[in-house]
Amino acid sequence: MIKRKSAYFFERFNKFPIVASFSDRSLDLSFEAKHKNRKKFLDKLGINYRNLVCVKQPHKSKVVVVAESHRGKGALTRKNAIAGSDGLITNKRDIPLAVFTADCLSMFLFCPKTKTIGLVHAGWRGSKEEIVKKAVLILKQKFECKPKDIIAAFGPAIRSCCYEVGGEFKKHFGKGLKKRDNKLFLDLISINKNQLVSAGIKRPNIIDSKICTSCQNTKFFSYRKEGDNAGRMMSVAMIK
Repeated sequence: MIKRKSAYFFERFNKFPIVASFSDRSLDLSFEAKHKNRKKFLDKLGINYRNLVCVKQPHKSKVVVVAESHRGKGALTRKNAIAGSDGLITNKRDIPLAVFTADCLSMFLFCPKTKTIGLVHAGWRGSKEEIVKKAVLILKQKFECKPKDIIAAFGPAIRSCCYEVGGEFKKHFGKGLKKRDNKLFLDLISINKNQLVSAGIKRPNIIDSKICTSCQNTKFFSYRKEGDNAGRMMSVAMIK
C-alpha cells in the first residue's frame, strides 16, 4: 500500500491509467458529511467531486453498469444516488465510482485488456449473495473481460480477528467461519477471495490491503466499535 496524507493507493494499479484509492478516518465522507470533505479528498486524486457516482447500498447483490447519464448521481445527496445497488461497473473515462464503508468490504476490479473498472460494497449479506461473482460475470458477459486478466483489490474491512457473529451464520456460510474460545468469527476476506477464484480470477491477481477497521479504529471508521457515530470511508475508482 502507498499512503499520501488521507489517501491510500494499491501499488499494483499505479502503472495503469486509473484511480483506485480509499480514505481513512481523517475525513468523514458519508452522505451526511459536509461536501467540502469530499471535495478535499477527491481534489487530491484529480477528481471533480460533482461527477461522483454513488449507490444507496441496501446490502444486496445488484451491480449497475454506469453510463454517461449516471454522472453525478449521489455526488451531492443520497436522494439521487442509484437505488437498489451495491456495485458499479464502467468502461467510461472520467466517471468516478464510489462506495462507502465502516466495516464492510470494498472491492476494486480492473481489467487492463478492456480498460473496465468495477467497485463493489460487500457486508455479510452481499457476500452471502455473492455480489462480487455477479460483478465478474457482468465484466465477462457485457465487456468481454477474461477473468484471468482481471485484477482485484480489497479495501479496509473488519476482519476475522474481530468480526464476531452468532451461530445462525452457519446456515449462511459453509466456509469462512472461524471458531475461537467458543466464539464464532466471520472472515469476509476469505469468503470473497474464494468467490473471486471460483469466478476465474487468479490468486496472484487478488491484492489485500490487510487493514482491519476494528483493530485499527484509530485510523479507520468501524461501525462495530462506534455505532451510529461512525463516519464513512470512501473507496473510489475511475478510468483516466
